[in-house]
Amino acid sequence: MKTTLLTAMSSVCALSMLATPVYAQEITESNEPISIPVAPIPAHPTPDVRAYLLMDYDSGRILFGEHYDERIDPASLTKMMTSYVIGQELRAGKIKPTDLVTISNKAWSKNYPGSSKMFIEVGSQVSVDDLHKGIIIQSGNDACIAMSEHIAGSVESFVSLMNAWSQKIGLNDTNFENPHGIDSDNHYSTALDMAKLGRALIKDLPEEYKIYSEKEFLFNGIKQLNRNRLLWDNTLHVDGIKTGHVSRVGYNLVASAVKPENGMRLISVIIGDKSEKLRSENSKSLLQYGFRFYEPYAPIEANQTLITKNVRFGEESTIKLGTNQSVKFAIPVNSKDRVKATFTLSTKLVNTEKSLNAPIQKGEQVGILTFTLDNEVVTQVPLVALEEVKEGDFLTNLWDKIVITIKGWFE
Repeated sequence: MKTTLLTAMSSVCALSMLATPVYAQEITESNEPISIPVAPIPAHPTPDVRAYLLMDYDSGRILFGEHYDERIDPASLTKMMTSYVIGQELRAGKIKPTDLVTISNKAWSKNYPGSSKMFIEVGSQVSVDDLHKGIIIQSGNDACIAMSEHIAGSVESFVSLMNAWSQKIGLNDTNFENPHGIDSDNHYSTALDMAKLGRALIKDLPEEYKIYSEKEFLFNGIKQLNRNRLLWDNTLHVDGIKTGHVSRVGYNLVASAVKPENGMRLISVIIGDKSEKLRSENSKSLLQYGFRFYEPYAPIEANQTLITKNVRFGEESTIKLGTNQSVKFAIPVNSKDRVKATFTLSTKLVNTEKSLNAPIQKGEQVGILTFTLDNEVVTQVPLVALEEVKEGDFLTNLWDKIVITIKGWFE
């Protein structure tokens, strides 16, 4: 059953969640409102790369892009998943930042000539905190091996953790074969999955994500700079995340920035650019365009009553419905009046009278709330019960059965 939210809520609450069109001052003799002309939005940038996209962080929606669902070699972008696994292990208390890791022969920096490393020495002991920074800031292949062995006992076992987490966070076209991203035949991902991974890092592991904003790291007497050039760009507020490069693909960059004026966060992905300089410039152009021509829209607060529905077979005859989370997403500037909301109730809870059946637990999902812009789905969130309705007694249930049956005769 699908009903427009405007209709469903008209008798329940004011629809402040859906903005009305903005009008000019009423200056005509007839006192009729005049719509303000909306400035056209120019076409988005189209960098000459293998794949690119711009994602709205809050909703996870792709605002625009090309070829972002095609398989690519992620190269050192792989290390985002390596650090994600490390962050989850830290969060679960299975390892601590102060734990010392003994560096094996396999993790020795000399095994990675000509590639990124943090210069760890075989037999030495290095803290988890230093190795984690070495992976994120210095892109150390040696540090990836050391942490893989420390967490899972072997690189192969750690890779299985990477792929398990990959499935859990919805990376639908990704497979990892190692923790560092050095060429491997069956090691692949997509620009879309890399954006999802970046979003998961920011959302799930905010403390670990802070490391991605650090511009340099000194270890073993060697100071190395973060390869994400946008961290030094004062015209943007970029706070991460990761670079990558492999000769057969080119230069990759997943970047994220926040606009302080409104708190909107965007994630850009560039895959297969021609140089470090160009991947930074193209990433910047995507982010700048997004901040200029999109704006955040927050139509609903958590636990706000949106709908009141009738209930049968319960101690109460009605129930308040809403969401247990605030809803926020990016939309083109001056398009709030084109945002629509609808809800669909779960068929498991709806009777033939199209009311809900008790018992219903507080917080139980009873349907889906969908927001669209120009008939295109922007985001969907669970519609939940904001209160509990317990099952009614025998007489209540009997009466409700009779009512539903009689109403059914006349439909």
